[in-house]
Amino acid sequence: MTSTALYSPVVVPAARLYIDGQWSSPPDRELIPVLNPATEQTIGSVIEGTQDDVDAAYAAARAALGPWSSTTLEHRAALLDALADALHDRGEELAILAAMEIGMPINESRAVQAAFPESVLRSIVDVARTARWEYDDESGTTIVREPIGVVLAITPWNFPVHQIIAKLAPALAAGCTVVLKPAELTPLNALFLAELCDTVGIPAGVVNVVTGRGPTTGEMLVQTEGYDLVSFTGSLKVGRHIGEVAGHRVTRSTLELGGKSPAVVLEDADLEIAVRTTVKNCFTNAGQKCNAPTRLIVPRESLERARTIAAAAATSYVLGDPLDTSTTMGPLASSDQRDKVLGYLDAARHRGATVDGGVPAEEFGAGYFVHPAIVTGVAEDDPVVTDEIFGPVLVILGHDGFDDAVRIANDTPYGLSAEVWSADATRVEDLARQIKAGQVRVNGVRSPQPPVAPFGGYKASGLGRELGSFGLDEYLETKAVLGLHHNS
Repeated sequence: MTSTALYSPVVVPAARLYIDGQWSSPPDRELIPVLNPATEQTIGSVIEGTQDDVDAAYAAARAALGPWSSTTLEHRAALLDALADALHDRGEELAILAAMEIGMPINESRAVQAAFPESVLRSIVDVARTARWEYDDESGTTIVREPIGVVLAITPWNFPVHQIIAKLAPALAAGCTVVLKPAELTPLNALFLAELCDTVGIPAGVVNVVTGRGPTTGEMLVQTEGYDLVSFTGSLKVGRHIGEVAGHRVTRSTLELGGKSPAVVLEDADLEIAVRTTVKNCFTNAGQKCNAPTRLIVPRESLERARTIAAAAATSYVLGDPLDTSTTMGPLASSDQRDKVLGYLDAARHRGATVDGGVPAEEFGAGYFVHPAIVTGVAEDDPVVTDEIFGPVLVILGHDGFDDAVRIANDTPYGLSAEVWSADATRVEDLARQIKAGQVRVNGVRSPQPPVAPFGGYKASGLGRELGSFGLDEYLETKAVLGLHHNS
């Protein structure tokens, strides 16, 4: 692929681990290539971590826990302020690196891989500074909030920078130490962030990065008894396994496990705006987004019009080099992900569905590009409707009124996010309250600033919340000290 973009070269982190404040490149470790999904070219490599690396990372985090947790909140907050400043100063480098790793268009990457993580980090620091860390309740009992301990953070490949910061920031603010295992598809940004942590002076052992594949290095990290909390974002299958391991040990886990989010449009809504907005929200990052509204539920009599609007919006996307500012959709993150998406669409066609688009973009000669798809004419229990596909696929379904729309929206094992549309304030509020999801967005509202609204799901979408005070709470234990200030 020929790029029309002109950017300064980004220094790709070398194959190395970051443990106990030291960078190392053990010569006996397997190297995992990291590919640019737009070109299929290798842009770097990371080390496949071993049990020795896992043990060393946990030992470093455990040794650093006491000194780090005993520092003042203001000391930790000042270091996180410095990290946010570093994110700001080097945001363009990080955005380019993330675009190269994920295939996300550079304009999107600047917003969600650089600017948004910086905003999340600053908001967590603000929340920590105003939190009630110790207070007396109405009985005179002293309530103390303490760090839970060593955190194992396992992050996904689709929004890697944001997901790392969403776990790292509250953990460090709380006084916890962290062992981070990034996804093997997009690990270079984690090493970049570790460099920033090192540069701003976060003490040795407080942040440790162990790279490797999920089934090998990731499994070693989960099975090794070195953590007090595991925070995982990824697939339902892996999340269930991690939750089972943690639950057997009675160790806390926070799990964000995806979704099949509905966008419900009532008959009094502006159909054109609702459909076009849903397409835009669904196809962010080529649809590789856990809270993407992948099921558009419209009045049955509006099905064909909705399909026409959505198909026109889908064809307006410009596929191409993620570093070209004219590109509005990049490739999927891997060949496996491309094949998975195309497999779902081919199977839906075979079952009689109408699929507008949804074919490989072979004009580039390389890269895992797929034209976005609008799917209609499918049963509500079709796999393309029920399964999280994680690609540029929007399914449109018809409803027969308010109650039927609620039924369809809730007819999923997931409950991460939802979007609702109506011109009637009372009806849209009623609709929002009846949908079983952790976040409900009304009439196209996006994440407000500061980014402190809790994020997490009902049902199979997981356990726990991220962002704001709810996110900070996940990394804290609550201690009740009775009789400290009075005699009972």
